[in-house]
Amino acid sequence: MPELPEVEVSRMGITPHLLGQTIQKIDVRQPKLRWPVPEEILLLQGQVIRAIRRRAKYLLIETNSGTAIIHLGMSGNLRVLDQWSEPNKHDHVDLILTNGKVLRYHDPRRFGAWLWCETGTDHDVMSHLGPEPLTDDFNAQYLFEKAQKRKVVTKQFIMDNKVVVGVGNIYASESLFGARIHPKTLANQLTLEQITSLVDEIRKVLARAITQGGTTLKDFNQADGKPGYFTQELLVYGKAGKPCPVCSELIQEEKIGQRNSFYCEGCQGKAFS
Repeated sequence: MPELPEVEVSRMGITPHLLGQTIQKIDVRQPKLRWPVPEEILLLQGQVIRAIRRRAKYLLIETNSGTAIIHLGMSGNLRVLDQWSEPNKHDHVDLILTNGKVLRYHDPRRFGAWLWCETGTDHDVMSHLGPEPLTDDFNAQYLFEKAQKRKVVTKQFIMDNKVVVGVGNIYASESLFGARIHPKTLANQLTLEQITSLVDEIRKVLARAITQGGTTLKDFNQADGKPGYFTQELLVYGKAGKPCPVCSELIQEEKIGQRNSFYCEGCQGKAFS
């Protein structure tokens, strides 16, 4: 599933082609995505794209009449075409510009979304989101105060979008390894020193992933069709049974919160509760 780095890479990839351009037409070939594509999305036609932002894992294409909110779901991606071409089976939405370029949304599993928000209003899907991890709002004191009230394992704690957005499964495992914290350690028993290290690692891991174009495991590709190269830098995720790059103990794999989790007991110790 595309996470924050992949969505940010998508935003960076499409922005130079779309910003300031006029939308000629919206072609919705498959309106049955995770939620039905609202008819109001057609209000984008004839509008100039004023900004392209990201909030958590949502892309926001802003115009004077309103904002299209795009979620890539589990298998979605966006491609910029120099000109219109015959769509493939899972190419569900085209945003066609007056300069001939096309933003094409591809989503085999249809778990993604195209939503609509009127100017000056907020959509419900973004109403309870925590701070962005690469902003000053996400800091050690903030996370420490949040952790004191949560008797939940740390990996699930940092993956909670109400706590902080965008720390998906891959990046949670990598950040916890870097901070030398076992993923099953209870959040309310972390010290301020551990929280400080964890915040630092989350920031570093996400920033590196964005620089490397995200992580491609199965479906994700950048807007130009290239894969994300952060896969080559993963230290523990997907490495079960292989030696730890730091201490050479074998990487462990365990289901935590229904998600595959990877860690090294040599570096991260055993969980305490």
